[in-house]
Amino acid sequence: MKDSSVVALNSPEEVEDVLTGVLREGAMRLLKEALEIEIETFIEEYKGFRLSNGCRRIVRNGYNDARNIQTGIGEVKVRVPRAEDREALDDKIRFRSSIVPPYIRRTKSIEALLRWLYLKGISTGDFPEALEALFGKAARGLSSGTISRLKSVWWNEYEQWNKRDLSKKRYVYFWVDETCQEHCVCEFLTVFKFMLFS
Repeated sequence: MKDSSVVALNSPEEVEDVLTGVLREGAMRLLKEALEIEIETFIEEYKGFRLSNGCRRIVRNGYNDARNIQTGIGEVKVRVPRAEDREALDDKIRFRSSIVPPYIRRTKSIEALLRWLYLKGISTGDFPEALEALFGKAARGLSSGTISRLKSVWWNEYEQWNKRDLSKKRYVYFWVDETCQEHCVCEFLTVFKFMLFS
């Protein structure tokens, strides 16, 4: 008998909701269009630069290899266009996308999420599991080693922030006792308004 009531189920890793798929496809299409506009603008900026034979010096030169960028809607495949400076000089004019900088692997929102999870107490070893629950297989590049390297970067940023010059800044701060009564709060607000607007 060939008829069967057994239904094959997808594994959890294969399940993707339609909305996320549509959003990811739309994001990839918009990103591609934005990159095309960016490269066309770059080439147009240098259209007056010519070689000795009269040909354009800056020309379109295909695409860089495709790479995946981790975003809030999963991995998005990106192919950044290239331009070539055909002049044989040491200081060649190079195209660097401001939309997709070289070596970027994840968006800033993912970076912010990683910091937030770390500050909330997710241990370095638990990050891969937590991120896979959030992003599925797209989180495979976010290993414990990656998180450790990011922690080192975050620490350096904190040290720079902690050593910033505050000598030219002025801050007003108040110590408020929680036992302050209602009339005390009103007086405090009156003084505060006076300080702000005088």
